[in-house]
Amino acid sequence: MATDPISGGEAIIRCLENEGVEYIFGYSGGAVIPIFDAMVTTNTRIQFVLTRHEQGATHMADGYARATGKPAVVLVTSGPGATNTLTGIMTAHMDSVPMIVLTGQSVTPMIGKDAFQEADIFDITMPVVKHSYLVKESNQLPRILRESFHIATTGRPGPVLIDVPKDVSAGDCTADLHAPMDLPGYRPDTPEYEPADVQEMAEMLSKSRRPLILAGHGAVMSRAEKEIRRLAEKIKAPVTTTLLGKGAFPESHPLSLGMLGMHGTAYANKAVCECDLILNIGSRFDDRILGNPAQFAKQARILHIDIDRAEVYKMIRPDLYCVGDAREVTAELAKHVPELDTGDWIERLAKYRRKYPLRYRKQGGLKMAHIIDELYKMTEGRAVVATDVGQHQMWAAQFYRSDDPHNFLTSGGAGTMGFGLPAAIGAQFGRPDDLTVAIVGDGGFQMTCYELATARLHNLPLKIIVMNNHYLGMVRQWQELFYEDRTSGVDLEGNPDFVKLASAFGVKGFNLRRSGDVRKVLGRMLEWNDGPCLINAEVEKTDNVFPMVPAGKALEDMMIDPPRKGQKLDKPTGST
Repeated sequence: MATDPISGGEAIIRCLENEGVEYIFGYSGGAVIPIFDAMVTTNTRIQFVLTRHEQGATHMADGYARATGKPAVVLVTSGPGATNTLTGIMTAHMDSVPMIVLTGQSVTPMIGKDAFQEADIFDITMPVVKHSYLVKESNQLPRILRESFHIATTGRPGPVLIDVPKDVSAGDCTADLHAPMDLPGYRPDTPEYEPADVQEMAEMLSKSRRPLILAGHGAVMSRAEKEIRRLAEKIKAPVTTTLLGKGAFPESHPLSLGMLGMHGTAYANKAVCECDLILNIGSRFDDRILGNPAQFAKQARILHIDIDRAEVYKMIRPDLYCVGDAREVTAELAKHVPELDTGDWIERLAKYRRKYPLRYRKQGGLKMAHIIDELYKMTEGRAVVATDVGQHQMWAAQFYRSDDPHNFLTSGGAGTMGFGLPAAIGAQFGRPDDLTVAIVGDGGFQMTCYELATARLHNLPLKIIVMNNHYLGMVRQWQELFYEDRTSGVDLEGNPDFVKLASAFGVKGFNLRRSGDVRKVLGRMLEWNDGPCLINAEVEKTDNVFPMVPAGKALEDMMIDPPRKGQKLDKPTGST
């Protein structure tokens, strides 16, 4: 049904309201002025969060989506404004985060003519989006907005880009803002699972004496945590998770083995090596948990549940798979599988847990693991934690256990430095009453630290811990272990005084230099209630993360402790 004319910009805002959008994260520019003007003229209830950089906007939207489970929205201008979102879009794409990215574009008659601030963002982002649109008429906007949210949130979630020429957002729109959606070519990959597959899985599980459940990000996105717990407790199976699967099963539960893989717990990796069956719920078997795929779980039969058929057989050939929603399939599976006697298996893993606990030295200099361990104890594991990428990320995954599937936010697939601070800001917007802590390295923090201004402007009660070892620590660890300590390109000499930097943004800062002061300084941070605050933690420069499975090696080749002095290690053959 046609309506009285409104501007394309107003149509966009009204359609976003119809989708229940609370926040738009973004940065203004000439090509999107009609949309920004509509924010004023419509008196919309949607709040716009002006960031300091378009990459920060995408990471904020990402953090908001991961912490709330809702799709997030980004709005930026054309050209460099649009291309600055590329890293954030890739990060969301790799981790299947629902996001709508609206970019401005030159007026339609000038597209392809190298107009001012023109970039072919439609094609540039094509490999890292679930879908892209270039809007050619104002009346297309309501339909495209509605389709975009549907595509971003159904099947396997992901980012959708909408490129809006300026004459389209400025033009008249008379289309029905609630027009029915017509997407005959899109059939989200949420097929009805085959009951026979579930029955066969149950039969295979019933014969297992050493079962292991592996929960990944797909389990988090489908909200399968209750079903996984019900299944694990019924069959008394230990549960390990991927980095992005943290919280899909409560890590404080006696059956939890924590994270597996390159820097997972020794007892989780031992369980993979010795189990007789792995039930993979929503993990894509990425290379960081497999080590050497040919050597992965050699004694086990492998069952794979995934919503995306393309993930089956991609890395591992399962004995049986089931394509479907993780929550629905797991719930059905729990109905058919009998209770199992796994006492000997659980006791064997308990011995590994006692023999190879996660640990760190309290002697010597200040340790990242010590700070994170104390933070976990002082907050009782309730905080929403966002990290950057590197050593601190792995220690956070090891020592900050999560019982909630939306409380540990990190860039898994893309490994994006600079993600932590803006993601934490987005999460704090989405969950204003929850304690939110950004744990970042000094390298990644300097890539997006300008977003301190955004946190301060909105007086967010955000806590930030900068693990300042003056190094790109994970790369240095690799160079030390596998390249005979020939460090290159990792010394961050010239770091600013982070407390003074925070002060320049109006953010309270604390220095932490001694192990004996950890609880005292963390306490000051947690008690601070006048907006964001930051700890600059001067941690040991050359501490290393263990356990470690060298890239390309089998999990059996896991290094639980540092190598002997003088021991020469082969260069890793796998990717990082």
